[in-house]
Parts: sequence; C-alpha cells; structure tokens
Amino acid sequence: MFEIVKNTKINFLGLRKISYVLSAVFVLMGIFGLFKIITGTANMGLDFTGGISVQVKFSKPMTSEKIREILEKIGYKVYLQKVGAEADNIFLIRTTLKDIKSAYGSTEIINTLKKETQDNDIVVLEENVIGPVVSAQLKQKALYAIFWASIGILIYIWVRFQFKFAVSATLATIHDVLVVLGIMVFLNKEIDLLVITALLTIAGYSLTDTVVVFDRIRENMRNILKESFESIINRSLNEVLSRTLITSGTTLLVAISLYLFGGIILNNFSLAIVLGIIVGTYSSCFIASPIVFDWETHEKKQKVTK
Repeated sequence: MFEIVKNTKINFLGLRKISYVLSAVFVLMGIFGLFKIITGTANMGLDFTGGISVQVKFSKPMTSEKIREILEKIGYKVYLQKVGAEADNIFLIRTTLKDIKSAYGSTEIINTLKKETQDNDIVVLEENVIGPVVSAQLKQKALYAIFWASIGILIYIWVRFQFKFAVSATLATIHDVLVVLGIMVFLNKEIDLLVITALLTIAGYSLTDTVVVFDRIRENMRNILKESFESIINRSLNEVLSRTLITSGTTLLVAISLYLFGGIILNNFSLAIVLGIIVGTYSSCFIASPIVFDWETHEKKQKVTK
C-alpha cells in the first residue's frame, strides 16, 4: 500500500495531557455554542427560528445592496443569497419570524420590490413560510438525531469491541461534534438543517476513523504479547497513520472544493465538513485511544489495590 509516512515512532500517548487540555477548551466552546442554540441566541437559520423565504428572478441585473436598501426602508432585516449564475438575476430573500412586520410578510416584500423596481420585472420562483411551531419541532428533532446517533455509536462499538472502547469512541465523537459546533457558533455561521446534517456526517466519519485504529489495537493485542499496552497503542497509531493521513487528506480536498465552488447555499455545510475531517482525524489519534489507555491503566491500579 502507498504510504506518505513510513516507520514513524510518534509517542501519541505522551502528548495526551496536552491534547486533553486543548480539547477541553474547544469542548467548553462547543457547550457554550450548544447553550446559545438551545436558548435561540445563536445565528439560527429559518429552519429553527421560523420566518419566510422568497426566491425571485429579475428580468434585468439587480444587486443585493439595492434589494436590501429597498426592504430596509419598510423595516425588514433580510438575508440575501445570489442563486445560480450572475446572469440569472435570481435572489433568495429570507427574514426571520421576529423581523416579519405583518401576517403577510412575503406579500409585502414582493409588492414593495415590484413597486420600487417597476422597470425590472419580477417573477416569484418559490415562497416558503416556516411557523414557530414547526421551527421548534425541527430544533427538537435535530437535537434528538444527534443524541440517538451517539447512543447508536456506543452500542455498535460495545458489541464489536469492549465497553471501554465504546465509551471512548462515543466521547471522541461527541467531542468532534461539539468542537465543530463551537467553532461554527464562534464564527457566527448560520446554524440550519444543513449544518446539522454535516454534524451527523462528521459523527459517522469520526467513528470510521476510530474503528480503524481500534481494529489495529485489538489485532496487535492478540499478536504482540511482550509489549506493554501503552507501547501497543502507540505502535498501532503509527501503523495506521499513513492510511489516516491519505484518507483524511483526499476527503479534505473534496470538502474544500465543495466549500470553494459549491455556492453560498452549501458554504456553511461544507465548512462544517472541512472542520469535522480535521477534528475527527485529530480525535482518533489524540482523544479516543488515550481515553482507552487511561481507562485500562485505572482498571489495573484498582485491581492492584484490591
């Protein structure tokens, strides 16, 4: 197999205290971000806040600045996205529930644009309204999805390996989701269903990477009887390091391409995926396996004291 690094002898476990401190900082950021999401103070998408979105096509060139200026005159704070090619003149106009001035918000927006741009014909391509009840349900279901995904990971690894491996993998996965979530909230990125989808994707990716490492640890535990558990874990991590870097590197290139060329609608989704690949690769080496080692060490100390 092609290898980009060979015969490495990195002491991963020797760096675990540093990685624990670093991760603790980012996890706390993630918990704070989760708190902001639950309380609704983060930059939440229409999926979770409720509101309206209108997609319109102009017959002549139009700018986002001009649309925003027109709608701000009637008191609307809107979020604008240019859709498609520049020549298409298609815009997605969104406003949250708290910024809607009347029960006929979308109609008011459309009529105002038509009135202020009479020489530029407007065609309404799509119109969506998300009420407060639906947005609350979506937020609840999103949190449930992440919770049950974590439970599923715990059960899967428990069946396949041992309980301490299962807990370690689950903690590493939760770590990855919280870190990415914290960074997204810190950057004031909009949290919508696409970002939640990215977080679930990250959980799956992180688990796959961790399982590869755990498989090698289990294999070496069976075949190498003279080495300490610490040595076996370090050996295993070094043996799969090349595979990890190649897999993560190629996946990262695709995610970066999606971020650069996927358009504004996929921007936050692809950014979350990029962050997730980096954090997931880090956690499989510096979080999941060290937790297993510390757990095993603690169990041995308890047996000695008894």
